[in-house]
Amino acid sequence: MSTTVAGPDGKPRCGWCSAAPEFFEYHDNEWGYPVDDDIRLFEKLCLESFQSGLSWRTILAKRENFRAAFSNFDFYTVAEFDQTDIERLLQDKGIVRHRGKIEAVINNAKRAIELIQEEGSLAAYFWSFEPSQESMGKPQSASTSSESVALAKALKKKGWKFVGPTTVYAFMQAMGLINDHAEDCVYRSQALTARDAFTRPIRRK
Repeated sequence: MSTTVAGPDGKPRCGWCSAAPEFFEYHDNEWGYPVDDDIRLFEKLCLESFQSGLSWRTILAKRENFRAAFSNFDFYTVAEFDQTDIERLLQDKGIVRHRGKIEAVINNAKRAIELIQEEGSLAAYFWSFEPSQESMGKPQSASTSSESVALAKALKKKGWKFVGPTTVYAFMQAMGLINDHAEDCVYRSQALTARDAFTRPIRRK
């Protein structure tokens, strides 16, 4: 069974791109490239938590609405959200109106600030869980890994919510902590090159 699908240019892409036309642009320009920007990392982890039980197509279609609703995921601002904001968000048809997940974003914004105070940056902490090998088993064959289990456990211990191993693994795939492009995907080598050139942030000792 092929793990790739032909893209708009006829070249092979990861098979999951066939689920929606808009996935090609997301796959080609974002997915799997290393990220060290704390806001982007926080945003992605929040969006992955909203995806739980839903499809990524739903979340991607609403991403700009989520950004508007959550102050572009500036965790310093989101950490100040109160009950009025929660009620506002529950009335916002442009996002996923799930009270638990909304409250988790606000909670996690507070936890993110604490983590930065401890570690220097979210990037330094998240990247410390990068797998030692370029990929684990066959690309895209897993939904969790020992590293995603470890990171999820560590975050939960620090009070983060809606960050299970599957959510964290999807986050690690998207943010380039692993190169999980299919072996025949034309973008696998580009993601590898980007990872090779990427300077890993260092945690505080």
